[in-house]
Amino acid sequence: MCYLYTPTMTFITLPLLNGTNQRNFLTVVYSSVYSKPANMSFVDTLRQWDEAVTCVNRQDFSKALEIFLGIQEPNSKIYFDIGCLHLLDQDFDAAEKAFDCSIRKDEHLAIAFFQRGITFYKKKRYEESLADFQKTFKTLRGNQLIDYKALGLRYILYACDVLHNMALVEAELGNWEKAQEHLTKALNYKTEARFNIIDKALQSILKQKLFKLVEFQSKEMFKPNKHYVAELEKKDYLGKAKVVASVVPQDEFSGFAPLQPQVQDGPTRPKEPEVLRVLEGEPHTVLFEFIPETSDELAVVPGNIVFVLQKGADNWANVVFNERRGLVPYNYLERLEISLASNKNKGITPPPSRQPPTRPERIQGLTPSEVTSGNRQRQEKQSTDNSCIVKVHFNFNFVVSVPCGSPYTMLIEKISRKLNLPSSAITLSLTSEASEQSVIGANTEMEKLWSRASGGRVTLWCNTKEEEIHLVALHSYESSNPEDLNFQQGDKIKLLSKINQDWLEGQCNGNTGIFPASFVEEVPANGQ
Repeated sequence: MCYLYTPTMTFITLPLLNGTNQRNFLTVVYSSVYSKPANMSFVDTLRQWDEAVTCVNRQDFSKALEIFLGIQEPNSKIYFDIGCLHLLDQDFDAAEKAFDCSIRKDEHLAIAFFQRGITFYKKKRYEESLADFQKTFKTLRGNQLIDYKALGLRYILYACDVLHNMALVEAELGNWEKAQEHLTKALNYKTEARFNIIDKALQSILKQKLFKLVEFQSKEMFKPNKHYVAELEKKDYLGKAKVVASVVPQDEFSGFAPLQPQVQDGPTRPKEPEVLRVLEGEPHTVLFEFIPETSDELAVVPGNIVFVLQKGADNWANVVFNERRGLVPYNYLERLEISLASNKNKGITPPPSRQPPTRPERIQGLTPSEVTSGNRQRQEKQSTDNSCIVKVHFNFNFVVSVPCGSPYTMLIEKISRKLNLPSSAITLSLTSEASEQSVIGANTEMEKLWSRASGGRVTLWCNTKEEEIHLVALHSYESSNPEDLNFQQGDKIKLLSKINQDWLEGQCNGNTGIFPASFVEEVPANGQ
C-alpha cells in the first residue's frame, strides 16, 4: 500500500502498483481530487483564472496555486499552469500529475508533452522523458515552430529545441550516436535565434560530454482571453446624461422632472417654466446679424436668445449668450416675452424685411458694468484698446486680434496657436497667391502690413507646409509579424504617423510598417 497526500490535507490509500499502471492510476486519482462536481459557471472559472495569473505576475506563486486548485473544472490550459507552478516549487510528482491531466484534456497540446518530458528528465526517468519529447516533435507535424501567443501563452516552441533535448536524453542513456543524429537533424530546423545552442551541443557530443537542457520558463502561464476578461467588469451601458448646449448659463441639470401634483380647478394655461424665473438678465431675441470688431463685442445671428444684463447710455447692451458675455447694439435686439401662453399660436416669426440699423457709436471711457444689489450703475474706465482685427483665409476663415503695429513674431505666434501648428510651417501673404513681394516673414517691414489696415481690419492669406520627419534606427528590429517594419541599426526611416506613445508607423527601404518608438530617434531638421 502507498499513501497520496492531497492539497485538501487528507490521505488516500492506494494499492501498490508498478510502472505505467501506477502512474495512470495516480493520474485518475489526481484528476478526481482537483475536479469537483461541475457547479462553477464559466464566468467564475474565468475570474479565478485571471486572478491566479495576476498573482503569478506579482510573484505570489503560493497564492496563485491556491486559487488554481480552487477551480472546479480546470481545462487543459489551467492544468498546464498548475503543473508549471508545481515545477517552480520543485514538486515533480505533483507537476507530473498536472501535466498528465492537461494531456488527457487536450492530446494535441505539444507544450504539455514538452513540459512533462522536462519533468521526467529532472526525475531521471530518461526513457519516459525521451518518449514525451518524441511525442512533442510528432505533434509539431514537421513545422519549424509553434507560437502559442494566440492561445494566451507568450512562448514559441521550436522544433530544434525538442530535438536538442532528445539528444541530451540519448546522451544520458549512453546512446551518443543517436544523440548526434538528433542534433544533425536539428540543424535543418534551427533558426537564427537558436543557432548557437545547437552548435554548442554538437561540440559537446563530439567530446561525449553532456550539455544543458532547454527548459520552458515556468513563470509564463496560459492566460484567459482578454476579451472575455474585459466582459467581467460591470458596464453602465446607459451612462449619465450630459447637457451639450443650453441658453442657460452653467446649466448642468440632467434627468427627469418630478411629477407635478394634480390640482382640481387648476389654471387653464400652462405654467411658465421654472428655469425662466431664475435667469440673470432679461431675455431678448436677436433681429439682425452682428459681427464684432473688438475683443469685448459678441457675435450673434438672427434668432439667438440673449439675456441683457445692462443697457448703456450709448445704446450698447452687455449680454450673456452661451455662457459668454459681451457687447451687442441694443437696437439689434427685441424684448422677448417669457410667458408661454403669450407665444401660443404665434407660429414661427418671419425674418425681418428691413435693413439692420446702423452701428451705434460707443462712448469712449464708458462700458456697461456689473449689476450690483439690484441697481445698475456705470463705471468709467479709460479705454486703451487699439487692437486690429486680422482676418485670415485658410482652409477655413478665422480672425485674430493683435495690437496695431505688432511685430511679426506676435502675429505669427497667435496664428500658430490658432492652427495648432509650428510657426515654421506657416506662410503668410498679403494676396491669395504667395509671391516674393506678397509673402510676410520675420524680415518683412510690418509697416507694409499695417498701412493696409482699414477701419481696424486687415486681411491675410495663410498656407501651410508639412515637414517630413525622418528617424534613424538606434538598434536593429526584426519581427515575424507581417505588419511590422524590419530595419537595421543606422537605417533612415520616414515617419508616416504616430500610432500611440510606444509605436510608430514609417517607411524604410521601400517597405511600410509599424515599429517600437524606443528603437529610433528623430533626425534634426538640418541633419543629413
